[in-house]
Amino acid sequence: MNQTWWKQSVVYQIYPRSFMDSNGDGIGDLQGIISKLDYIKNLGINVIWLSPVYKSPNDDNGYDISDYQDIMDEFGTMKDWEELLAKIHKRGMKLIMDLVINHSSDEHSWFVEARKSKDNPYRDYYIWRPAKDDREPTNWYSNFGGSAWEYDATTNEYYLHLFSKKQPDLNWRNPKLRQEVYEMMKWWLDKGIDGFRMDVINFISKPEILQDGEPKPGKKYASGSKFYRNGPNIHDYLQEMNHQVLSAYDVMTVGEMPGVTPELARLYTEESRKELNMVFQFEHMGLDNGPYGKWDLKRLDLLDLKLNLTKWQKALEDKGWNSLYFNNHDQPRSVSRFGNDKEYRVESAKMLATLLHMMKGTPYVYQGEEIGMTNIQFESINDYRDIEIHNFYREQKEEGIPEEKIMESIYVKGRDNSRTPMQWNSSTNAGFSTGTPWMKVNPNYTEINAEQELTKQNSIYHYYCKLIQLRKDHEIIVYGGYDLLNEDHPEIFSYKRTLRNQTLLVICNFYENEPVFKLPDSIQYKSANLLISNYERGEVSLGEQINLLPYEARVYLLFGE
Repeated sequence: MNQTWWKQSVVYQIYPRSFMDSNGDGIGDLQGIISKLDYIKNLGINVIWLSPVYKSPNDDNGYDISDYQDIMDEFGTMKDWEELLAKIHKRGMKLIMDLVINHSSDEHSWFVEARKSKDNPYRDYYIWRPAKDDREPTNWYSNFGGSAWEYDATTNEYYLHLFSKKQPDLNWRNPKLRQEVYEMMKWWLDKGIDGFRMDVINFISKPEILQDGEPKPGKKYASGSKFYRNGPNIHDYLQEMNHQVLSAYDVMTVGEMPGVTPELARLYTEESRKELNMVFQFEHMGLDNGPYGKWDLKRLDLLDLKLNLTKWQKALEDKGWNSLYFNNHDQPRSVSRFGNDKEYRVESAKMLATLLHMMKGTPYVYQGEEIGMTNIQFESINDYRDIEIHNFYREQKEEGIPEEKIMESIYVKGRDNSRTPMQWNSSTNAGFSTGTPWMKVNPNYTEINAEQELTKQNSIYHYYCKLIQLRKDHEIIVYGGYDLLNEDHPEIFSYKRTLRNQTLLVICNFYENEPVFKLPDSIQYKSANLLISNYERGEVSLGEQINLLPYEARVYLLFGE
């Protein structure tokens, strides 16, 4: 397997609106990010992924782009962005930008033109269809709720939007559109960025003939995902993009791909195919979904998680590459979701980090994860800002679902859990802003904040520093093989990594009980060195069994003959 910088990196995701406000308007901005670069650098981070900062009317917090080559006024100017890039590079870090090219904003000049008439030169940049039997062209629902089609009276046709109606889907069947996108990508790469995170990139290929999906009983709309996820020309488009753009630069690419399988991920990431470096897959993020999807709450079964992560580790072990994450701007806080954010917040946050960072792949740290930020429970729906949350709330209300049940789902799975302002210190607004924050700060900021984390020797932040440094110090963590251990244990997630005569043994107690870890007979070693643990205990040697404490994590480096 080729050794590359992006395989050896750890990525830090910044959601700029909530990271740091420099001018007191309540909205995070580029100068705010610049002021915190040393904080990120000291964590040991190699790469910063910046969520969208482009010109946008903000219907979906910047993922609706009206100008791909300009900066949103609230975030600053292009000069601010250029300063940010220069200062990131000066610190020896790299910058990848979000690439949102499945859809644009309806305020983008292309769409403004496209909706003027059916013979407009930009009409075919988007996906238009006439009505079918006096209704929408298909029965697809939008990923944000409601129909995926919006009627446009000017031309008496519907346009497709797989997300908000202000996010019309781009028509990748049009070669002119593709060339416009490629030129825009080159423009950013020539400015010196180090790669792209590609938003729902496996949605860009739609079939020419669009068909109805199969609705669930009692539902008006159906998922059309089997038609547009991993569509008919997706590999052709990505190979064309690689040939015309990416291959000319030494960059990192990660594709967000809902519904991707390990078999497909190998096609997307196998180096000889020249498509992408890695993908974000969502299977492990859906293990606590009930039969009706994300908002249908279900307790995570550890055996499901073990089998799923192991499946992905093995599938991409020799060909392809994994991205490793539990948190991002679209997911609730992992310590609240998979850990215990009350009695064992620190221990469970460290355990989850250990479990992930010792696997094979490129780890991603989402802002606030490194200090153990938790989910939020706003009393009023009016305090939430996410369009997906509001659409879900409205639809559930219309169906007569009790308020308490609706809010319970939002408390557990809502995207705003991860979008509350970053908690920097215990001063007003958690040190995020001197003004009124665009979204309320989590009230626990007086106990959970970066300033306190930096002063505590055994903090979650310093634990992340150590995990990230271990990856730099030990080649086995980056390139070693993976094997699951104690597969059927209901409480312990343990696995080994192997490289030459070394074995890395990872032991994680996923719950608050105190189970006994038994060393499998297959583990043979001459000496054992404890690399990291989330408890300070007198007994650290590796014996035939270990009595684990709640949420305990240990990593041993074993040497053979």
